[in-house]
Amino acid sequence: MDIKAVLHVLGALLVSIGASLLIPIGVCLIYNDGGLHAFIISFLIIVTVGLLLWLKTPADREVQVREGFAIVTFGWIALAGFGALPFVLASSGISYTDAFFETMSGFTTTGATILSDVEALPHGLLFWRSFTHWLGGMGIILLSLAILPMLGVGGMQLFKAEVPGPSVDKLKPRIQTTAKILWGVYLFFSVAETVLLRLGGMNLFDALCHTFGTMATGGFSTKNAGISHFDSAYIEYVISIFMVLAGANFALHYRALRGQLSSYHRNAEFRFYVGIIVAVTLFLTFSLRSSHFDSYSQSLQKSVFHVVSLMTTTGFHSADYEMWSISAQFLLIMLMFVGGCAGSTGGGIKVVRIFIAIKYSATQLKKLVHPHAVIPLRLGQTSVAREAASGVMDFLLIYFFIFAAGSFAMTLFGLDLVTSVSTVISTLGNIGPGIGTIGPTENFAHIPAAGKWLLSLLMLVGRLEIFTVLVIFSRHFWIK
Repeated sequence: MDIKAVLHVLGALLVSIGASLLIPIGVCLIYNDGGLHAFIISFLIIVTVGLLLWLKTPADREVQVREGFAIVTFGWIALAGFGALPFVLASSGISYTDAFFETMSGFTTTGATILSDVEALPHGLLFWRSFTHWLGGMGIILLSLAILPMLGVGGMQLFKAEVPGPSVDKLKPRIQTTAKILWGVYLFFSVAETVLLRLGGMNLFDALCHTFGTMATGGFSTKNAGISHFDSAYIEYVISIFMVLAGANFALHYRALRGQLSSYHRNAEFRFYVGIIVAVTLFLTFSLRSSHFDSYSQSLQKSVFHVVSLMTTTGFHSADYEMWSISAQFLLIMLMFVGGCAGSTGGGIKVVRIFIAIKYSATQLKKLVHPHAVIPLRLGQTSVAREAASGVMDFLLIYFFIFAAGSFAMTLFGLDLVTSVSTVISTLGNIGPGIGTIGPTENFAHIPAAGKWLLSLLMLVGRLEIFTVLVIFSRHFWIK
């Protein structure tokens, strides 16, 4: 592996993230409520380190597969490590462990927080906290592919390692063009949601921060009470709509914006995705109407919002769903495992993998009855290769092994069983809130420091779809 090529690109990424600090610096100047010095010092440190790495390690060949995996994995670690500096330098009483956890949670769009009083933070830190969501949502590497021509060569290796989902839908022959298209769609929806939230009564600052959390399926809010602070059905439905969009494949949005609206209906994964949302929402609406809410309209509002929020792994909340029935909580937990669609900003296992696993199991049952029959595996009208189905089953096996091992490890830190399991579901699936002592009205502050580092690793593993990180630990990865 060409270490110089890896360090060269990591330096460029650090310069990019350092430059992004200019925006929260502007926010600090506007509101003048603290944190300016922290961002200025962080900017100087990050840009200096980035420039040194970039200039002192000129790449002597294009990025290959191994370098691509290394850049993505170590790039996210470096960005979280350096991106945590503003929290530490702002003298807000946040340790580096907590700052790293919060920043990794932001960049991986997890939304798990250690903050008990979010509203006590200065506006600059609140903005940076949410902005890390937006940057991480479509991916720092993908952003760099769109704006840094020097990464155009070998960029497909980074694209494959970075973009969520079991397959890469390359819209254009040039990877840089594909990156720009996806970021263009991302930006378009972000502007649209910001405008609609402003029309609902949010100020510009809150509208931007909640848009960042929505489009990235992140979930950081600027309010301690989350979305319930605004007490608005309009705002909840607007956010719900954009969470659905963010949890769908962005390639479909691109085609729809070009007039191919039928691409949604033709896509089997999207139909399955919407079907799950509708089915669970209907069940919860009738269930909550009889036990918690006085009207079907309010029951529908809360059901839609939380079903979409947890399935897309956004993690926003407008009610304490731990007060709902056990059956309702069970369904919400199952949705946390499912996640969004391939090619979306959502986390979790991904809808397409669940769909393929169901189809694969069905074909195996048929072959028990008809052992000599040739039964094709189809995803809608598309045939799925056996190798792809095998890859999905491998992913599921490793995913649940990590889930089990992580849950056991968390019990060693003295947490109760429900919280131990919930923390792993939440971080590995990039969701944020869970159940137990990390429910929607609580946070991760009480988790021991070692537990926070483990959960930070799980956030990274989940965000980069497991294999991108695990391959780094393979002996074969480092051998020629």
